[in-house]
Amino acid sequence: MSDRTIGFTFLILAMMTVGSTVVASKLIAADLPPFTATVWRFGLALPVLLVLLALRPAVWPRLSRRDWVLLWLQAGAGSLGYTALLIGGLAWLSAGDAGVIIGTLPAVAALFAIIVLRERADMKVLSAVGLATVGVLAVAWTGRAPGSLIGVAMILGAVICESVFILLNKRMAQPLAPLPQTVMMTALGFVLAVPLAVFEPAPIVPSLSALGPVLWYALVPTVGGFLLWYAGAARVTGGEAAAMTAVAPITAVALSALWLGETIRIGQIFGMAAVVLAIMLLALAGQKRRKPA
Repeated sequence: MSDRTIGFTFLILAMMTVGSTVVASKLIAADLPPFTATVWRFGLALPVLLVLLALRPAVWPRLSRRDWVLLWLQAGAGSLGYTALLIGGLAWLSAGDAGVIIGTLPAVAALFAIIVLRERADMKVLSAVGLATVGVLAVAWTGRAPGSLIGVAMILGAVICESVFILLNKRMAQPLAPLPQTVMMTALGFVLAVPLAVFEPAPIVPSLSALGPVLWYALVPTVGGFLLWYAGAARVTGGEAAAMTAVAPITAVALSALWLGETIRIGQIFGMAAVVLAIMLLALAGQKRRKPA
């Protein structure tokens, strides 16, 4: 097996773990309030990450006050905001619908880069943003539950939070290496979630039925997904890695049917097709930008 094939295998597995977070969050949402669930996710993941950091020490750069502010903002958006909104939104929305919306992350992040970072927008990027919008609208228009629009808004909020995280990370004067960055985001996310969880209603301890999904979310996507993604991304081009993110929404929709018994609707299929096509256009745009280098 070639090194490139191994890279694609790692990336696919990483994105499958990302897709599985939607199903895990759906199961968690039925048992725990969002901030309490966030505390459990990071509290269980952090010791494992610290062990990995001890086994493979990293160089920590000297961070300025501005970089520390950016780290706290990243943790608030990408760690706390994303997890809490995802779990909260899944109390109102099906896992399949949420999986389609989560797949719009690359397009939303590209739109933020155009608006805030003033990056140049070519037709492929604008078309991808349009297709991602079509995917979300397909889910919103076919939602059956009375509170489905609330769920759509919360999942979109989670996607926006993660996009803000990506944007702020680009503004770091001294960016951290992947493992220290993950440790930092997990630790700061935990610290931010604890005081908010205090004001949430019981229960504060997951039931036996929710304990498995909580452990899965904490250990497999948070720790294992991180290791698989960076191991795979080191073996392929940036455009090829970006294209692999299409596996996440496909996995989320498939698992929602196989594990949760949800019915895959026409709107979900249409929305997922639009989102996957958007991701492919963004991957092509990324490859075009990298060719001169």
